[in-house]
Amino acid sequence: MNTSPKAPPPKGPAPRPGVLSVAPYVGGESAIEGLERVVKLSSNENAFGPSPMTMEAYARLAPDIHRYPDGGCKALRRALAAAWNLPAERIVCGAGSDELIALLARAYLGPGDEALYSEHEFLMYPIATEGTGAKAIKVKETNLTADVDALLGAITPATKMVFLANPNNPTGTYLPAARVRALRDRLPDRVLLVLDAAYAEFVTRADYTAGSELVEPDGNVVVLRTFSKIYGLGGLRLGWAFCPAAVADVLNRMRGPFNVSSAAQAAGAAGLADTAFVAKVRAHVETWREWTAAEARRLGLEVTPGVGNFLLIHFPRQTGRDAAAADAFLKSRGVIVRRMERYGLPGALRVTIGREDEMRTFAAALADFVRRG
Repeated sequence: MNTSPKAPPPKGPAPRPGVLSVAPYVGGESAIEGLERVVKLSSNENAFGPSPMTMEAYARLAPDIHRYPDGGCKALRRALAAAWNLPAERIVCGAGSDELIALLARAYLGPGDEALYSEHEFLMYPIATEGTGAKAIKVKETNLTADVDALLGAITPATKMVFLANPNNPTGTYLPAARVRALRDRLPDRVLLVLDAAYAEFVTRADYTAGSELVEPDGNVVVLRTFSKIYGLGGLRLGWAFCPAAVADVLNRMRGPFNVSSAAQAAGAAGLADTAFVAKVRAHVETWREWTAAEARRLGLEVTPGVGNFLLIHFPRQTGRDAAAADAFLKSRGVIVRRMERYGLPGALRVTIGREDEMRTFAAALADFVRRG
């Protein structure tokens, strides 16, 4: 008989249901102990950093950082509206698209509700969902690509939201515009479709759109965009949502009064204006993404065809030649990539497309790993 004393209940308030079920998000590694310089290919960052115009706009704000920012992001929203031909009043800016994901979950989900997300999608979707007490439902993919029919088949009376990353992180796959429209057309009006187009600027396929044309004034589609990727502003935390009017109103009620810093607003507007820099980054990524994929395939490795600024590379299950062993070997050469266990892909590594020298360093290290005895 167990006579050990019962542990006393914890002191203090209890968190709301669902919070303690959340596994905290862990970003890509940035350092290797003992090495001063590393090749960081773990976080899908812009290989060139922010554009010169962006850095100049950021620096000009230094004397005024004691002033509160414009809580309505009016100048930035006007710039976004002009750049993408959208009504500014239905644009809401946030501290990264992560904040907007969390705000949407808090506004529309609660205990007893469900949100769907595709099998290998961004981890912030279940984190934001479960933090509200709602249930996150993972839906099977087909060939590492979101399956529209499977998502529709998973809808129940409790479903309130569907998250769809397009292109998807970490697989790099995408759904053509016609398939996304088919998903929207068959969704119940009560279900909010959240299209996360963080990597849209990298896609050059004729059958792809970010989805803004699906966002009707009184509809049920929200499109999320970010400045963290092609614009190189990950450290400033800046994202935006294009919404139906009612959803924009809700997000503006939920967000903090000064949720986007003055520096982020100025840098974002400058980044939008520097179209030559964006084109340069896009062309570089496309060239070196295909080069890197070809190098990996030449070594006998499977690579998922991707359209973002990263690749998903698959490894054999054999001990010593698997993804974990490859990750350890690459780190020994000063190269950091992203492990995929948390995404349900333990046999793969995600590799960001960096500068030419970085990709050549990665490819050489990968070749040494595969060819070693």
